Amino acid sequence: MTVPQLFDLSGKVALVTGGSKGLGKAMARGYAECGANVMISSRHEDELRAAAAEIGAGLPARVEWMTADMNDRAASDALAAETLARLGRVDVLVNNAGSNVPQPVDQITDDAWDRIVELNLSSCVRLTRALLPGMKERRWGRIIHISSVLGLGGKAGRSVYCATKSGLIGLARAGAIDLGPYNITVNCISPGPFLTDLPGKILTDEQKKYFSDRTVLGRWGRPEELVGTALLLGTEAGSYITGTTILVDGGVLANIL
Repeated sequence: MTVPQLFDLSGKVALVTGGSKGLGKAMARGYAECGANVMISSRHEDELRAAAAEIGAGLPARVEWMTADMNDRAASDALAAETLARLGRVDVLVNNAGSNVPQPVDQITDDAWDRIVELNLSSCVRLTRALLPGMKERRWGRIIHISSVLGLGGKAGRSVYCATKSGLIGLARAGAIDLGPYNITVNCISPGPFLTDLPGKILTDEQKKYFSDRTVLGRWGRPEELVGTALLLGTEAGSYITGTTILVDGGVLANIL
């Protein structure tokens, strides 16, 4: 397969957290198809083994995997160090790992707050901080935080999730200012309804229909429909895009009335 020069990632390395399934696996495959070597992480070894085989199938790319619980700060640090040890560099960081514990705002437990903030927000800061020295030295890097349409809007019972996903948008804006002089871009992708494992587990059929009805396309997104945006922001094609958030939501936010 011939890759257009703007999207060519030959010789580069992408790290995708939460890369064993859903959006993460789709994005990792997209980077591998464009020539990058890839590291994926999640908490589950069996899923990682299978995903790595799928991501690398038929491609010359090297695909590595590592179990890492991003709620554990030591594990976040170890993931960064091990990726550098195995693959030598990280040029594209996709902070995709995340979760949600639905609770009304007056019933949020300290445990739920601490776990989701650590996973959805703090781990992204730790990985970014750990991998920036190499990007600065090479004067090239792409940092992509996976936010959510709920980082720009809100929904009952999703206060913790909304707060962390909004936090990523702020992190991208300020980080872009810090890192622009080093030719490092920082952006967010805010997906809308993609029927991956997380919403599939926590939403009822009625809630799933509600979200599909909110889109102007009348359906949930497919994971591969996020890949184009991830490639845009992770390659030379997006070299002048930084400090912003791209919605990939099927028109949810446009459909306000």
